[in-house]
Amino acid sequence: MSVKEKILSLLFGHQKKATNEAVRAGPTTQAEEVLEVSVTDSPLQNPAYVELPQGHALNILYDQRRKETGYLPTPRLCLDENDILPPELIQREKLRLRTALTTFCSARLREAKGKGPKAKTKSQKELEEELEGPPVLDAFPYLFLSADKLYAWLIVFPPMNLGEELSRDLLYQALVTQDITYGVDRRLIDHLSHDDRRYFTLYLVAKGTPAFDGRNGNIIDNFPRTIERVLEVDEYDQVDYTALNLIYNAEEGQEICRLIEPTEGEPGRTVTDQEIPAKSGKPVPLPKGRNTEISEDGTQLLASIAGHVEFSGRSFQVKPVLDIPGNVDFSVGDLNFLGDINIQGDVLSGFTVRAMGNIHVGGVVEAGSTVEAGGDLVVVKGILGDGSTTIQSQRSIFSKYIENSVICVRENVQTDCIINSHLYCGGEILVQSGRGSIMGGRIWAAHKISAKTIGSLSECKTSILLGGSPCINFEREAVQQEVSTLETNLEKLECQPDSPVKNSLLSKTKLKLTTAELKLRQLEEILEARAAQPAEEKQNGKLECGIAYPRTEIRIGEEMLRLQQISRNCVVKMVQGEILLM
Repeated sequence: MSVKEKILSLLFGHQKKATNEAVRAGPTTQAEEVLEVSVTDSPLQNPAYVELPQGHALNILYDQRRKETGYLPTPRLCLDENDILPPELIQREKLRLRTALTTFCSARLREAKGKGPKAKTKSQKELEEELEGPPVLDAFPYLFLSADKLYAWLIVFPPMNLGEELSRDLLYQALVTQDITYGVDRRLIDHLSHDDRRYFTLYLVAKGTPAFDGRNGNIIDNFPRTIERVLEVDEYDQVDYTALNLIYNAEEGQEICRLIEPTEGEPGRTVTDQEIPAKSGKPVPLPKGRNTEISEDGTQLLASIAGHVEFSGRSFQVKPVLDIPGNVDFSVGDLNFLGDINIQGDVLSGFTVRAMGNIHVGGVVEAGSTVEAGGDLVVVKGILGDGSTTIQSQRSIFSKYIENSVICVRENVQTDCIINSHLYCGGEILVQSGRGSIMGGRIWAAHKISAKTIGSLSECKTSILLGGSPCINFEREAVQQEVSTLETNLEKLECQPDSPVKNSLLSKTKLKLTTAELKLRQLEEILEARAAQPAEEKQNGKLECGIAYPRTEIRIGEEMLRLQQISRNCVVKMVQGEILLM
């Protein structure tokens, strides 16, 4: 026996038996039955085919009908002949249909044996005859509805014991009985009563209209909601700091984003002509923030002023942008701005620049200047200090180089070189482009420091600190210095002769001193609370470098490691309370 014959034998054993009977009936019947077996889809080929075991009640009914007629096409139970139904629907309804057919066919078998309700008879005489023999059963159109009543299938069971054959009126009467009036395939119904495959074949006889929910409203943005503040290194190991443009300018009246209105849902209808409700799409509001306005038709968010567009949590807002075409010098003076500042030149020595938003400096920040950014700080040509230069950023700093400066940054720092600077970073310090060197000074990062070179051949002292709370310590040191300065000024004032000016200065200085001392106590309380945290949370910093020279000190928590020789391709981190150089 070939492999194909074995598969057909397993799947269609009852059909093989029927084929043998057909051979005995005559050569014409045999050829027709073999053709029927060959064209019947197998469950392996069509997932919509409903498998039934050989001893199933439906197959028993088929065998009985076949014995009466001598020839009958094989049963064909396929839920989806044309591959138009969703696969998940097919899988769900196959289980339901199998259960329904088992129940119905078993009941029909019992009825045919006289153990169920008798079929309608034509006369009293025939009734008396039927009581003595098997009951007469007419053809029965069995209708199966999907769980959502969107689809209806029909399978007709043949008459038994000389009952009435299938007719067009019988089919329509069955549809009316089941209230199936919508989406009926009337062409199929009209031709089925005299079709060769009218019995034991499953047909999709009615299709409803599914409901379609409306689409929710949507916002199309013309400005980014999240600004990527990462500089990429090119193939020459260089970074273009001019490419990091953190300011997105909009003109007054320019569209910031557009609203796509929600759509209405389209209700559906079941095969029983019942409406299926549909949900309408949900509207979404325009993210209106400061210095923005909604257009008259309510579909656009417009900038009410010219400035920098920024998304802050839930809404777009337009921050005013102060554009300085040249240097920050005596022609401009100190800057203190609520929005963003775009300086095309340098910040000269002795001047202060403060902004609630981002600061972009196209040149250098010179010695003795002060820059404080509420957002990101970009210095295209670098920061050249003299030890008194103070730079602060509430986000990240991107600079060509940093030299002889005091830096405090809440998030990350990316630069080509750090020389003799005190740097406090709440995130990561990346010094991998250009020279990629850290020489001298004190560098403190909460999470990670990555550099090509740390220290120098001249063995300049370089201190690396990892973990902890760098920015809070910077604030504490700054407040301590302020308290010390105020105490000195207070002592000098008390030595001066009494005068109205002295009394006024004394009261102001004492108020400032009290405020500074209160702030200092608050910072110390925060540091004490963080010191009580588990060691793993405080000592999670890591150092990665290509080469580290002697006189480099690495401190993590209370532990310190001093390098006595050159280390290459090293990774330093805390492992089980000990600093390891790997």
